[in-house]
Amino acid sequence: MKNGIGDYQIGDSFEGFVLIKESVKGTTTNGKPFLTLMLRDATGEIEAKLWDVTKEDETLFCQEQIIRITGEVNQFRGKAQMRINSIRLAHEMDGVQLSDFIEKAPVEQDELIATLTETIFEMTNPTIQRIVRAIVKKYQEPLLIYPAASRNHHEYVSGLLHHIVSMLKIARELCELYPQVNKDLLYAGIILHDIGKMKELSGVISTSYTLEGKLLGHIPIMIEEIGHVAKELNVDGEEVLILQHLVLSHHGKAEWGSPTPPLVREAELLHLIDLIDAKMNMLNRALDKVKPGEFTERLFPLDNRTFYKPTFENS
Repeated sequence: MKNGIGDYQIGDSFEGFVLIKESVKGTTTNGKPFLTLMLRDATGEIEAKLWDVTKEDETLFCQEQIIRITGEVNQFRGKAQMRINSIRLAHEMDGVQLSDFIEKAPVEQDELIATLTETIFEMTNPTIQRIVRAIVKKYQEPLLIYPAASRNHHEYVSGLLHHIVSMLKIARELCELYPQVNKDLLYAGIILHDIGKMKELSGVISTSYTLEGKLLGHIPIMIEEIGHVAKELNVDGEEVLILQHLVLSHHGKAEWGSPTPPLVREAELLHLIDLIDAKMNMLNRALDKVKPGEFTERLFPLDNRTFYKPTFENS
C-alpha cells in the first residue's frame, strides 16, 4: 500500500491530500494561464501543472494550502511530474492538518541535540567552546526544527541539526585517521557553518528566502554573528578570526558562494565534509525512490546526473 508521494512511481495513479509548497503563475505560448505547483507530503515532493486556470484558481491554490487531488505520475525531462485530473481545497471535515504533510528528520530531536551538546562539552579550547555554546544557546529553539535548505538536501524538519550531527560523525572518524586535525576548530566550524540559515530562510513550511537572506546570505550573516558574540563575551584572538574564516570559506569556491577559498586545514576539511553529507543525503533519498535495476531522476545539484541502483544486495 502506498502511503505518500515518495512511494509512487512513474505511471502510477494518485489520489489523496497534499500540501502546496510553492505556486508559480505562468503563461503558455498560446497565452493561456497555468500554475506550476510544488506538492509535498511527509514522504517527499513532486512538481505538478494545473492548466487553463482561472483567477479564482490562482487565488485558491496558493502556497501552504492543503488540497485533495487525483492524477497520474508522469515523467517530464527526466523528472517525475504530477498530471492533475481533479483538484479541490481540503475541508475541515477531511481531518487533515499541516503537520501531516511535513517531512521530518529520520533521527529524533532529543538524540540530535544530545550529540551536539556532547560535542560542545568535549571542546578543550575555552574561547572556541564559549563562542559555540553561546551561539547554540541563542538559536537552540529554531535549530531544533529548521531545515538545512529550501530544496535539494536536508530540506525537512530538524534538517539543519541532522546535517550538523551527521557532519560531526564524519569528522570524528576523520580525526581518528588524521590526528593532526584540530578537533575543536573542526567541530566548531561544523556546528556554526550553516546557523546563519535560520535568518536566511523563512522556516519549515514552504521554506523560502527572507529579505535578509536574499540581500546578505547565511555566510555574511554568520560572520557578523560570530564577531558580535565574541564581543559580547569579551573574547578575542586568532580563534575568532579562524572561526569566521571557516564559515566564510565552507562553500569552497567563489562560484559556489564562498568569498574566499579554504586557507586553513580545518576549513578545507569542513568544506569536504559538508559536500559529502549534502550529496549523500540527496543520493540516498533519490535512490530510496527507485527499484534495483533503475536509475534515479536527474539530480540538478549533482551535475544533472541520474544514478543507477544496483540489483545485488549490500552485504
